[in-house]
Amino acid sequence: MIRGDMFSIDLRKIYSFSPVEPAPDPQNLPASSDIYYECLECKTVLNSVPHIKCACQCGNLKGGSGKTCVDKPEQVRVVKGKLK
Repeated sequence: MIRGDMFSIDLRKIYSFSPVEPAPDPQNLPASSDIYYECLECKTVLNSVPHIKCACQCGNLKGGSGKTCVDKPEQVRVVKGKLK
């Protein structure tokens, strides 16, 4: 689905995700190429360092240019992604 100038791709079709344990502090979320954020409100998964403009369905996560902004960090699950 394309919303304006943003892509929305269901990453669950490409990757298997597992929660990062122990769960990181919501105020200090880690970021790297294999770290993803799952929005607990709308269940969308975004890369923590996206290079294309993207956002979750409810607007809690917005990213692009290698950075993700999180409006409600307490509503984010940090997961590791691995290609299927």
